[in-house]
Amino acid sequence: MPTQTQPARARQFFSKHGTLSKWHPNYEFRKGQGEMAEAVESALADKRHLIVEAGTGTGKTLAYLVPALLSGKRIVVSTGTKNLQEQLYFKDVPFLQQHFSRPLKVCYMKGRNNYACRQKIYDAENQAVLTGLEEITDFEIIREWEKTTEIGDRAEIKNLPESSTVWAKLDARTDMCTGQKCPNYERCFITLMHQRATESDIIIVNHHLFFADLSLRDENQEGGILPEYHAVVFDEAHEIEDVAGQYFGVSVSNYRFQELRRDIAAVSRMKKFGSPELDRVLDRLDELTVRFFGLFGEAERRVAFAGRDGFREANEDIYSDVLAALDLAGSHLKLQKNPPEEVAPLVRRALELSQGLRFVMEEDDENFVFWLEKRGRGCFLQATPIDVSPIVAERLFRKVDTVVLTSATLAVAGGFDYTEKRLGVEHARSLIVPGHFDYQKQALLYVPQRLPEPRNPAFTKEAAEEVMRILKHSRGRAFVLFTSYQQMRLVHEKVSLEIEYPTLLQGTGPRRALLEEFRSTPNCVLFATSSFWQGVDVPGEQLSCVIIDKLPFAVPNDPVVNARIESIRNAGGNPFYDYQIPQAAIALKQGFGRLIRSKSDRGVLVLLDNRITKQRYGQVFFDSLPDYGFTTRLEDVEKFFDV
Repeated sequence: MPTQTQPARARQFFSKHGTLSKWHPNYEFRKGQGEMAEAVESALADKRHLIVEAGTGTGKTLAYLVPALLSGKRIVVSTGTKNLQEQLYFKDVPFLQQHFSRPLKVCYMKGRNNYACRQKIYDAENQAVLTGLEEITDFEIIREWEKTTEIGDRAEIKNLPESSTVWAKLDARTDMCTGQKCPNYERCFITLMHQRATESDIIIVNHHLFFADLSLRDENQEGGILPEYHAVVFDEAHEIEDVAGQYFGVSVSNYRFQELRRDIAAVSRMKKFGSPELDRVLDRLDELTVRFFGLFGEAERRVAFAGRDGFREANEDIYSDVLAALDLAGSHLKLQKNPPEEVAPLVRRALELSQGLRFVMEEDDENFVFWLEKRGRGCFLQATPIDVSPIVAERLFRKVDTVVLTSATLAVAGGFDYTEKRLGVEHARSLIVPGHFDYQKQALLYVPQRLPEPRNPAFTKEAAEEVMRILKHSRGRAFVLFTSYQQMRLVHEKVSLEIEYPTLLQGTGPRRALLEEFRSTPNCVLFATSSFWQGVDVPGEQLSCVIIDKLPFAVPNDPVVNARIESIRNAGGNPFYDYQIPQAAIALKQGFGRLIRSKSDRGVLVLLDNRITKQRYGQVFFDSLPDYGFTTRLEDVEKFFDV
């Protein structure tokens, strides 16, 4: 908390502009917002870390943006999604600019594949890289947009179909980038993005870009994507552990092999250094890729890669051959006389693939869990850190003056022990800002007692019947959220045939399209899984009920989850109470958070899993949730909706 001598400039700002009605007609200064702003301001001044759980409606975005802007330091703001990035940059920052006399120096940065590559666009006009009328039509849209855009962000092109295949041929990802040797380097959208960042006080990124940057930095904090900064604010900080695990791990897939082969072939044709010998090398690489990844079967699964030594010994010939084919492709490129600039990135990619494959097949590091996933036509071989906390502590918390972690879902039973342990946070200040809503009046939590436990074979049938009873009282207008796709499909199959309301099922269309259809269809019911548990906003009566099938414990046979459970157990801890319950409590809070998004919202939350009322650990979940009204009687649900 701020000391007596700390000038509370943030609170003064909010007091001076307490009627900020130009931003939103319902805006009002909130006590919790001022308290959080002071805590952030103090942490920045004192070079301390801070953890803040700020309930929905507290105005946490402005509570960290204002002290960040007043600090005079360069600060990175990292968000959970690109949508939230855009909200900050295009909505919140312009609003704050109205209340600052000086120009605000703020920019946003996304991953390279969000930006167009000018050189690829110019090359595509003269080379046969487009296939089909749809790609030609989409290319013309991109070509005209490139002539006027200053940023080069795909999100600016409103009339480019989401499913367009041409964008991947024209984006600025590093796979084919020649860097400073490119003729359009000075005008490159990536170059311009970096220039804006070096001139900005606030840089808005997403977690994926932030941890991609962090994974590239050396011990001297050099070699990253972002310019030097003094502090970072993580919004939606509950997602950090999973994202960090991706970027400090290793992933190799058949897709990456196929993309490398395709790009080498395309560049050799474009730059006219192709040869029958190179074609044979690439055909051999293609053949071995199919054979090697085919060894893992066709069935979709996500399992530990047990017995790697035995697998490698049994398939030594093909494993050695695929590595040799990669090395041969790279060597062939290196031996080109006067090679074009595009060759260097291809050589680098071949080397990275070879190193990655050797790591996941041969490395014995006990700090990693090795696993494989078959998904669609893809086969992914992975190595993930079992515990990211030592890495994040060393790379982030001990290197950066101030790190602020904030989210509506960080505390478990009123404390931050779980978050601190999982992320390696040391000596952080903490603050809980209650939600801005009257949850007792606005929301009713219903836990039916008549249902069997979720492991009982009768659960699915009886849960479906209970869902139908609830939807009758809510008149549809509901999300029905599940912890597994199988359960979602089974319940949807039973319920959709019996109710009179329109239903939507995750997987039958793009996520954004399903949400738009839900918002525009009266009395609609959406059946969905984990991707709809967070980052979804449907204010108003259209969403009046959120039903969750089970307490969202992570699947214990998931290879990463299982490795973390075993690691905690081997260290003498209790994985159920130290890891599985806290993780599930945060996930449940996220799921229920979809319902009450404004002071005028009201509705019913339903948990079909009555273990929350019958098992001792259920109290941890209740202590972690807002103070909702509570009932175990369906009659109370009926009364709530009849008001």
